[in-house]
Amino acid sequence: MEHGIQAILYSADPPGDTQKEQLTAFLEKKHNTTVGLIWRSNPALTGGFRIEIGIFAGDPPVWRVRSIYDWSPEGRMRQLKDEINRLSVHNNGNIVPLIKETIQNWTPEVLEQEIGTVLTIGDGIATVSGLPNAAYSEILIFESGIRGMVLELKRDEIGCILFDSDDGDIREGGIVKRTGKTAGVPVGEGFIGRVIDALGNPIDGGGPVKPDGYRTIESAAPDIIDRRPVTKPLQTGILAIDSMFPIGHGQRELIIGDRQTGKTTIALDTIINQKDKNVICIYAAIGQKNSSVAQTLNTLRLHGAMEYTIVVNAPAGDPAPLQYIAPYSACAIGEYFMYQGRQVLIVYDDLSKHAVAYRSLSLLLERAPGREAYPGDIFYLHSRLLERAAQLSDEKGCGSMTALPIVETRARDLSAYIPTNVISITDGQIFLESDLFFSGQRPAINIGLSVSRVGGNAQTQAIKTAVGTLRLELAQYLEYENFIQFSGDLDDTLKRQLTYGQGLMYMLRQQHYSPMSQHEQIITLVVTLNRLFRDVPLDKIHEIKHGILCYIEEQAAYIRQTINQTGELSEETEREIVTLAAAYLKQGAPS
Repeated sequence: MEHGIQAILYSADPPGDTQKEQLTAFLEKKHNTTVGLIWRSNPALTGGFRIEIGIFAGDPPVWRVRSIYDWSPEGRMRQLKDEINRLSVHNNGNIVPLIKETIQNWTPEVLEQEIGTVLTIGDGIATVSGLPNAAYSEILIFESGIRGMVLELKRDEIGCILFDSDDGDIREGGIVKRTGKTAGVPVGEGFIGRVIDALGNPIDGGGPVKPDGYRTIESAAPDIIDRRPVTKPLQTGILAIDSMFPIGHGQRELIIGDRQTGKTTIALDTIINQKDKNVICIYAAIGQKNSSVAQTLNTLRLHGAMEYTIVVNAPAGDPAPLQYIAPYSACAIGEYFMYQGRQVLIVYDDLSKHAVAYRSLSLLLERAPGREAYPGDIFYLHSRLLERAAQLSDEKGCGSMTALPIVETRARDLSAYIPTNVISITDGQIFLESDLFFSGQRPAINIGLSVSRVGGNAQTQAIKTAVGTLRLELAQYLEYENFIQFSGDLDDTLKRQLTYGQGLMYMLRQQHYSPMSQHEQIITLVVTLNRLFRDVPLDKIHEIKHGILCYIEEQAAYIRQTINQTGELSEETEREIVTLAAAYLKQGAPS
């Protein structure tokens, strides 16, 4: 049972009749209803006061606070502290003069603080009433000190996700306060080479990180006018990708396939290949086992990639809210560098688990389930994340952020809900097939289902010239391979074509964590497409390929220099590569 709005005034001395009338008139005008004012003594509030607005509800009646006016010394100091913190966030230079000016000219205000009440709590979700002005993604603080984020706005209550695995300290009927701050993450140079959690806290034992700023985890994607076309290649070091499905700075290329088909390996190869290329890499591990993340970290450290990489880890043991915000936190860190005019590569591993975490939160928030029990806004969940990847225009600093989202399929089902969503958002996909993987073709890239919608725009002239008809000849070989399953004898021409196609597939095999440089890829393609490996046994192809690369480096190092400096492949250089490779094979390469 509700007993009407009441105001409790706490102060060291009782108010006079005139003060009481003025306070009552102010509160009744503010809340547009009759307000009863009660005074209670609090000797600690000398030189100030505190007013709690609320109701007595229930049987027996229980006091429930709805808002607070805090004019205590502590409240005024808190206002000043918040103002100084605001200055430090928005000013990267020397803020001491600004702080002095603020202290000299600052005037405290009697501000109303909205106070909410916890209705329900459990499974990392709190339902709160009494915060009508709370905003989406706003941070709330519970009386136990636990922080949460508004994720659901209803008419009479809000749904809040909690950033702490232990919600036992929150009780029903407890107090919740607004902060007025949007959920964000600290950013800065100090995070490079570190492992952090979804909230930006270091978890690698390397001590605290001094941030250079603070960015909200969700922000609008760059406008079309602020972008420019994707034209600069971001080389993965993987021959099959760089030659047929190139990735450019600012592109979003999906890596998709069944479990254990090498998706993460492709992402790590790409990160390792960015060494000495002035690219900052961010790896967001979402819902993975800690042992898998530890193995990934060892790989990056072994190849010296942690020097330019940030790892954001929200493992399977973390609450669903942290797994939900992890990719957005990683993206916010990447945007910090992108808007400084720098190049960023970000890997989301993987968005399937991210979608599952969001589905769990949505079901707990009692949202209506849709296809595969996912909420209706699951498409928007990933589109507003991936569309923040961009190649900025010259006016915006020419920075870029390239996104490699990873999605796991089940039994090659590309038509499932999450895969189809992310495929439609991205600029192409690299599809890894389990049959190819277990047959020894690694990376197990399906040539027919993989595509880059940027295409040759993200390739240098040299690689475009060298790749020639590679994809067409591979498609022809795969069609022949399917055809011979239903045919009898083969003529010599078809046999030669099949042998050549097998050689092409073997040539595309590549050891993991062994990226190829641009000139090595070009030499390999030129030698292969000129059919110099036609008579080489399949099991000797890699040995001879390595021998040719070393031989050309010894005999004509200027070829590497020319390709790397100009990014072009002339007819003369191509003929020279063929001549040197033929000479190596003729002089007694292993057979």
